[in-house]
Amino acid sequence: GKKVLHMDRNKYYGGESASLTPLEDLFTKFSVPAPDESYGRGRDWNVDLIPKFLMANGQLVKLLVHTGVTRYLEFKSIEGSYVMGKSGKISKVPADEKEALTSDLMGLFEKRRFKNFLVFVQDFNEEDPKTWKEVDPTKTTTDEVYKKLVLMRTPVILVGHALALYRDDDYRS
Repeated sequence: GKKVLHMDRNKYYGGESASLTPLEDLFTKFSVPAPDESYGRGRDWNVDLIPKFLMANGQLVKLLVHTGVTRYLEFKSIEGSYVMGKSGKISKVPADEKEALTSDLMGLFEKRRFKNFLVFVQDFNEEDPKTWKEVDPTKTTTDEVYKKLVLMRTPVILVGHALALYRDDDYRS
């Protein structure tokens, strides 16, 4: 057999898509003070630098099921997504009306409008024009939907990047 020497300037494998453990390594990578006791044990954390989600009804999941690879994999539903707010506090991304109204990521007016957006999305049925509320899915851009529902900057960022997982704003046009 041959031997392979792996050289990396990081003390972890995976480059930009690595998962960092313990938590202290994440704080060191981003040059912020070490986490306090409120985070628990550092080894209990495994933080992906790039989120790795498989959409439940996506093509990759269908392919994995079809090929039988799923016998060797374990899928888990995520319990929530979290972001770091302006203040540096980690907050849960609201995913329903109740969470929208209690979120610390938005102001009072933003919360109500975001709640209305979530209700609109939940009730929307592409095959039933009565649910469209003047938003034709074949002609309306995402930006126009945001404007129609009067979403401000923070909820737009949450929808596009934390919920829909877009890496840039190209999806809006």
